[in-house]
Amino acid sequence: MYLEIVSPEATLFSGDVTSVTVPGINGEFQMLANHAPIVSLLQEGDVKIQGNIEIAKAFKDKFLKASNGDVVLPIKSGTIEMKDNKVIVLAD
Repeated sequence: MYLEIVSPEATLFSGDVTSVTVPGINGEFQMLANHAPIVSLLQEGDVKIQGNIEIAKAFKDKFLKASNGDVVLPIKSGTIEMKDNKVIVLAD
């Protein structure tokens, strides 16, 4: 599936991933390929990305690498939309 992470400053990441885990307002949830369409608010927490991830040099300082290999982006709040195997995260 395709993931875009957009902040007020720039598009922090765009590319193919195997899964995305986000901090929803009712708890953390994960999306895999062919997930049902969804729109949700996000709360403060970590966006966790799995797959062969390449982060642009300009934004590497915003992302962390977890011990299990996940790429992690801490956020304060945001919105997520999943539709037709495309995930868009609008993050603060």
